Amino acid sequence: MAFFPLNLDIRERVVTVVGGGAVARRKCRALLEAGARLTVIAPLLDPRLGELRDRGVIAHVNRGYVPGDLAGAFLVFAATDTPAVNRAVADEARSRGILVCVADDPARGNVTLPSVVRRGDLLIAISTGGKSPALARAIRERLEREFGPEYGEALEILGAVREKLLTLSGNTAYNKKIFSDLAVSPLVELVRSRRYDEVDLLLTRLAGPGFTLEGLGLGKKDSA
Repeated sequence: MAFFPLNLDIRERVVTVVGGGAVARRKCRALLEAGARLTVIAPLLDPRLGELRDRGVIAHVNRGYVPGDLAGAFLVFAATDTPAVNRAVADEARSRGILVCVADDPARGNVTLPSVVRRGDLLIAISTGGKSPALARAIRERLEREFGPEYGEALEILGAVREKLLTLSGNTAYNKKIFSDLAVSPLVELVRSRRYDEVDLLLTRLAGPGFTLEGLGLGKKDSA
């Protein structure tokens, strides 16, 4: 099956997870990081999901799934260990026009949840179309070693530069050159080695006076 890659903004959206085991726990962690309003339907909960319920982070319906449970959901995950239940959840979601991911049968749903590497606002997604989660995991682990937290910090800097340039200059061609030059500059390496004085020099050389970390509102950072 060919999937169309798409990033969804699910902040404050109602997301329903049917199932309370380890698979559901992993789905819930990713969904909460994205800001979803989460409801879990399951008679039993993984201990860590139970902790989230007790803290009021997730809502819990303490029983098995019954038809009608998906009303009002924006996104649904079928993550029980009973294929017949997962199929029923998928069928209801599809009949309601709701996006649904089925853990044990990706083809029955209409979305899949890729394996991801997240570094701040940098998101790298890996999908095998449900054919080999193990391969997706192996690729993710390799990318996690290659792309460290410095990429998230560098992206924050690039975002601040972009916002300031767009505010100060309407010259699209001029801005585009600066964005391109910064993207291929040694910015990430400088951040990785905490050479923030050199970051300031790089920014002012490519973008102009005032484009220092402090001038971008990112605070004064001490170099290593």
